[in-house]
Amino acid sequence: MKDIRIVEAYWQETEQELLRMLASSLKGLSEDEAQKRLRAYGKNVFAHKKKDLLIVQFLKKLLNPLVLILLCASLISASLGELSNFIIIAVIISVSVIIDVIQERHAEHAVDLLQKKVSVTATVLRSHKKQEVPLADVVIGDVILLSAGDIIPADVRVLETQELMVDQSVLTGESYPQEKRVGAIRGTQVDYAARVNTLFMGTHVQSGSGRAVVVKTGVGTELGKIIDQVAKKRPETDFERGIKSFGYLLMKTTLVLVIFVFFVNALLKHSILDSFLFALALAVGLTPELLPLIMTVNLARGALRMSKKNVVVKYLPAIQNFGSMNVCCMDKTGTLTENRIILERYEDASGKESEKVLLYGYINALFQSGLKSPLEEAVLHHGEVSHIGYKKIQEIPFDFFRKRLSVVVEYKGKNGIISKGAPEEVLLVCDISHKEKLKALDRFHALSSQGFRVLAVAHRTVVHKKEYSEKDEMKMTYLGLMAFYDPPKKSAKRVLQELAEHGVEVKILTGDGDLVTRHVCEELGLPISGISNGSGIDRMNDRALGALIERTTIFARLNPIQKNRIILLLKQRGNVVGYMGDGINDAPSLKTADIGISVNNAVDIAKESADVILLKKDLRVLLDGVREGRKTYGNIMKYLMMGTSSNFGNMVSMAGASLFLPFLPMLPVQILLNNLLYDFSELAVPSDSVDEEYMRTPKKWDIVFIKKFMIIFGPISSLIDIATFVILLAIFHAGAGLFQTGWFVESLVTQSLIIFSIRTRVVPFFRSIPSKLLAVTSIGIALFGAVIPYTPIAAWFGFVPVPTQFIVWLIALMVGYACIVEVAKKVLYRRIGVY
Repeated sequence: MKDIRIVEAYWQETEQELLRMLASSLKGLSEDEAQKRLRAYGKNVFAHKKKDLLIVQFLKKLLNPLVLILLCASLISASLGELSNFIIIAVIISVSVIIDVIQERHAEHAVDLLQKKVSVTATVLRSHKKQEVPLADVVIGDVILLSAGDIIPADVRVLETQELMVDQSVLTGESYPQEKRVGAIRGTQVDYAARVNTLFMGTHVQSGSGRAVVVKTGVGTELGKIIDQVAKKRPETDFERGIKSFGYLLMKTTLVLVIFVFFVNALLKHSILDSFLFALALAVGLTPELLPLIMTVNLARGALRMSKKNVVVKYLPAIQNFGSMNVCCMDKTGTLTENRIILERYEDASGKESEKVLLYGYINALFQSGLKSPLEEAVLHHGEVSHIGYKKIQEIPFDFFRKRLSVVVEYKGKNGIISKGAPEEVLLVCDISHKEKLKALDRFHALSSQGFRVLAVAHRTVVHKKEYSEKDEMKMTYLGLMAFYDPPKKSAKRVLQELAEHGVEVKILTGDGDLVTRHVCEELGLPISGISNGSGIDRMNDRALGALIERTTIFARLNPIQKNRIILLLKQRGNVVGYMGDGINDAPSLKTADIGISVNNAVDIAKESADVILLKKDLRVLLDGVREGRKTYGNIMKYLMMGTSSNFGNMVSMAGASLFLPFLPMLPVQILLNNLLYDFSELAVPSDSVDEEYMRTPKKWDIVFIKKFMIIFGPISSLIDIATFVILLAIFHAGAGLFQTGWFVESLVTQSLIIFSIRTRVVPFFRSIPSKLLAVTSIGIALFGAVIPYTPIAAWFGFVPVPTQFIVWLIALMVGYACIVEVAKKVLYRRIGVY
């Protein structure tokens, strides 16, 4: 095998030097040499990690701290004879873990879909013959032949071109095809758009033909780099980090309290077995075993509501991430704009609208042969233009040196040439004064700076003859300019304003140029704090780029890896990031973001990598998702705040009471019943409404806040418990049965009803109304807890009837509890800056 050099900055070498470095030639490789290279460097495929067995993936998911706590709680319940608790928790955990495994399998499937996006065979020159070879057998140094419709099988450098136009929107996101040319490009850091001598794997030839040499294959290609990102394990989202942090907090709290209670009871009062069972019951009581169910129901309700708005939620936690999102990154094309080119202006040399420019531009587009560019299609679809009487005589095709196309037409017995193309090239063949030429060029540059793609139109009457050529494009009359535009969506302006009002900052990450992107953003009223181009990003370290990101709104000329890096740095700086995209180039970013959003007509890999699919590409759905996410988060937090503070308070009370009472303050079976009934009342939390004020700002998992809430409101709950102990012992002289029953009733009633205060930051009922279902279940469970000691089943749980006077004291305690909670709530929220 010949010695070859793997060239990284291949675009800056001359064609001859590059062929020498790759030990190849214009005639390609020999078949024997190609086979040696195939064995030495491997096949032109995307390698990725071997998939874990399903059972291995399942077991890995069980290592989450919250899942471990719930598993322990379920096993404890089973050991205490509460099989129903064991089954419920086990089912909840299994469903949650299975969903996670399915999501992981989707990511693996995404890599397979990318492989299918490239051609099956390629046309190469080997042993001086043209032949079709399988895509996987293409090697570095192979010379490939390209024609219209071909998908590029590897990253290649062009050697010869003939009007070669390539659509590389899958990588750059640009709406327009790019002209490819022979020649070296200087610079070691050159972005996709500037590499006009390079064709990338997965893009396709729109028109023309060419010859190119393969410089990168498989995972070494730009598409291979995207696959490498997609195949990696998805970074933790804000939701996943929050759940894990909460699990660790709960684990530490439970462990400390249970160990303390067990040893104190065993050493001072009770038998080791009774103390052990009591400590285990405390552990179950502290565990919010319905948290996965509450979260799933909340998320499922949000997904169901979103489905009615033409949104498919593939990954349920994405709903909550929507609510946490404070930065939304999106492309310009098709998101802020309509993703269709329209003819916006047609004006004469003085800048006035000209029907003549429209007519001649239309005739030029109409009589072109072959594939028409998006600009020509825009002219033809602008509206009905009368061209009766015009007859095509001949066409002078477009080429990359003239950068214009001309048609010769006959009208009323006279022949004329109509030319349309790049303004600077059309003006070269026009009979126009220097002053008028400068004026036309100034107008062209002004329109370009506003984001328009501009073509010039010229005309000349010619004599009848058999054949016309480029030489006839001379002394033409300059008619004016045609300006094209991908218009902003009409609904986008208001949605961007509302996203800002909801605390969501929008950043534009696009492969398009900065001028056109800036103009679109200005039209939509999006405040622009800074603009940066991809060419400068690769020269910056993470610290410098991270600082730049915070003060920049528009990032232009980005490649997929640069987009992904920006999103990662945004997340590292504490932001919850959403990303909206629909191309292959968007797949890594869709996976990296906390919430990936794509559309139904996106490429398969984008849909596979996304968490949410929009059946209609409507920005308003983003706002709906934000509000649904915040509602979901709000209801989950209600359960967490209520569960952690109330459970913590009750368990502290129980642990403390066990130190001075000659009997257990509550039997293990009573603790489990109390926990079961309270959990049942909390099942209605997902149906609850959320205050409008709460919906106005992003919601992130804040473990410090949960800890503060637990530390403040837990002791308040314990204070009410202590008051209950004093009343039962000092006034009613309660024995074991009455004490345990009285405290069971007080505990269940107070924690079932205090939810009405904790569920809102304002005064309950007056400024915030709970849902009917929550009101019915909470009040119903409180009443059930109050009457159970008087029912036939009371003896099953060791209950005895409580005196009527105790109910009066219970009402007084409840009123006092609510008042103290309202005061504490005001103080806490004022300190954290809510009011």
